[in-house]
Amino acid sequence: MSTVTAVPLQPVKRSYLIYLWLGLVLACVAAVALATQGDDFLTRNARGKGVMTTASGLQYKVLEPGQPGAAKPTDADVALVQYEGKLLNGTTFDKSQQPTPMPVSAVVPGFSEALKLMPKGAKYRVWIPAALGYGEREAGPIPANSTLVFDVQLLDFLPESVVRQMQMRQGMGGAMPGGAAPGGAMPGGAVPGAPTPTN
Repeated sequence: MSTVTAVPLQPVKRSYLIYLWLGLVLACVAAVALATQGDDFLTRNARGKGVMTTASGLQYKVLEPGQPGAAKPTDADVALVQYEGKLLNGTTFDKSQQPTPMPVSAVVPGFSEALKLMPKGAKYRVWIPAALGYGEREAGPIPANSTLVFDVQLLDFLPESVVRQMQMRQGMGGAMPGGAAPGGAMPGGAVPGAPTPTN
């Protein structure tokens, strides 16, 4: 029969345990702060002068009202826009170089909702919560759970069926004004404000 020799453990100093617990508490607080950063911003931003919040949580501010009483785009339309997209830290992740056509239904939900609020000629600043943007996934230079900020000017819009008919009649080989391909895709296949395919 074998005997097991027990090796006594040295007691841990109380100060080490206090540091360990403080470190765990600070790590939890930091994780919660990072997770709610966008939400905290949107809560504060909602109190800003002229900022409107929709039922979905989209926030917008009218910079230029556009044509009074003008029609607004629907999911069946292709909008011609100028835009700049930024992160909350001010980093620009996308910007149109020229007027860009995009199908209203082919962009992230928050961008689509914003377009449908705008009359022709309007310019809005739009804050898109992560849930109405790319959510929990990264999209190129956009980190996961990012609130997106867009300055968008709606120059014009047409029904998508009319745009397709114009393309066929003009025999443009699928190109649209502004250098975009059918469906609002930019050269290289990217659609501004649209979900980016993941590998």
